[in-house]
Amino acid sequence: MAYDETLAERVRDVLVSEQGVTEKKMFGGLCFLRGGNMALGIVGEELMVRVGKDAYEASLALPHARKMDFTGREMRGMVYVGTDGIEFDADLAAWVERGLCFARSLPDK
Repeated sequence: MAYDETLAERVRDVLVSEQGVTEKKMFGGLCFLRGGNMALGIVGEELMVRVGKDAYEASLALPHARKMDFTGREMRGMVYVGTDGIEFDADLAAWVERGLCFARSLPDK
């Protein structure tokens, strides 16, 4: 599955000042890692955000978020955000920050 290059550029713009961010093709899309820990990614036109188990339920309650079930099984701690939820730059930046926040809480690899 390909990923949305325009969305990838928008994410890169948000991440420009964040230290220790790398990109890696994973999950059939593109993932952004911080300190070697996955923070978020793009699968198709959707954003995939690693929010962690503690923030999982609260994240699902936000508009346009849904369970990540990439393998057919729910992946607790990860959510998909539909295109309507990241249409505006401020909304995209908020989701990127959620993913970064979780990745920052982990030791660097």
